[in-house]
Amino acid sequence: MKPHKLDEYPIHQAPLSMARTATSDRNFYDRNYFNAHNRDGGTFLVTGFGVYPNLGVVDAFATARRGDKQIAVRFSDAYDERDTESQVGDYRIEVIEPLEKVRVICEHEQLSFDITWEGSFEAVLEELHINMEGPRPILEATRFAQVGTWSGTMSVFGEDMDVDPSLWLGSRDRSWGIRPSGDPDPAGRRADEPREGHWWTYVPLRFDDYMLVIIAQEDPDGFRTLNHATRVFEDGRVEQLGWPRFETTYISGTRMPKGARIHLTTPRGEPLVVDVEPQTFVNLHRGCGYGGDPDWTHGQWKGRDWSLVTETDLNSPDYVQMLPYSTLDHVARATCNGQEGWGLYEHAALGRHDPSGFTGWVDMAP
Repeated sequence: MKPHKLDEYPIHQAPLSMARTATSDRNFYDRNYFNAHNRDGGTFLVTGFGVYPNLGVVDAFATARRGDKQIAVRFSDAYDERDTESQVGDYRIEVIEPLEKVRVICEHEQLSFDITWEGSFEAVLEELHINMEGPRPILEATRFAQVGTWSGTMSVFGEDMDVDPSLWLGSRDRSWGIRPSGDPDPAGRRADEPREGHWWTYVPLRFDDYMLVIIAQEDPDGFRTLNHATRVFEDGRVEQLGWPRFETTYISGTRMPKGARIHLTTPRGEPLVVDVEPQTFVNLHRGCGYGGDPDWTHGQWKGRDWSLVTETDLNSPDYVQMLPYSTLDHVARATCNGQEGWGLYEHAALGRHDPSGFTGWVDMAP
């Protein structure tokens, strides 16, 4: 093996060349995630880029929803050498100013955009995220999150749009570590002892004077395995907001969230209450590659120079029947102490979750 050009720089964290990852785990990944929306204007874009060095794969996706239609474009190719370039097919990411400004470009004829992200507040490094399956960690990753604005141009379903930063907002994250990628591992013990359920809430919000990042992951009995709540101010100050308590309401007959009240506590012991109203949503398991996608999943080998575009009718029975088993990204309108904020409300209530009253995989909200 030859040295990598990055070996010239003092950035090593293991006694290995930068041509290799510090682990041989096949599921090592390094990924960008972005969303962009014009508040409640009906357009919602979710897009991302990832590399999977031990699988030899690089890929990207872009999914846009307008009304009851969704279009998804995916790209995949061979990944033979670690690099600082983030590009696959007609998709690329340019880091203009690290942690502050990033340009994202997709040049596909059926979904295209050239948009630039500008962070509104400093990025937050979240707690280490670990998800166990029996004795084995199937997810062990680090992530930073940020809220901000978008500028540029976009074309969806043949309609050209100016992306005005006074209207277009969003959130992004960068994560890296271990998570299920590519073709699935053999089921093994899981076939006899499947998981009972998984409950997840992730809420990055942008207000005029501060950013909130709220995360919780719980086991079926409600035991919390990940907890994060911080407020970041314009001057860079970061407040920890304790142990969030969630009051989540669901649309009757579904597991679709109708709203959430989140109770936080400031370092001075004062209550801070956030009310979240979910708006337009995108299903991460259709078009975005987050497992269960019938066409493609992150890190899956699809051959060299592969791409695929699909359109989905969001009222079709096969799409609707999978929603209770999906992670949904909602545009979120929020209020806190009389202030209005916007951001992301990502939620999944899969299988059993005692605090929510769900007893298994098929029961729905009353």
